[in-house]
Amino acid sequence: METEILSGHIEVDEKMYSQYQLADMFNINPATAAKGLNLLADANIVYKKRGLGMFVSSEAKALIIDKRKSQTLGKLVKEIVKEANYLNVSEEELVEMVRVEMREKGDSR
Repeated sequence: METEILSGHIEVDEKMYSQYQLADMFNINPATAAKGLNLLADANIVYKKRGLGMFVSSEAKALIIDKRKSQTLGKLVKEIVKEANYLNVSEEELVEMVRVEMREKGDSR
């Protein structure tokens, strides 16, 4: 759901899928889907409107980006640096590899 919010497929103040819709979409138990929605609510990514469901908060994108930068990207960077050290890749080489990749991805946007 976070990726759907980041990509703009689900907008700010738009209603999220219900636990039953999510359960059907992902072939999971509705209780599991409800737990996922509650995790998003606990992180202030979605908010509840009593009797209406869950809606995307105005700060959802920023919260998701911050979380992914610190958790997902941070973990990947640690693994890359560790591998670079094993391979004796210098900091300059590694930074240049990242620059090249960023330029290539920038051209394909």
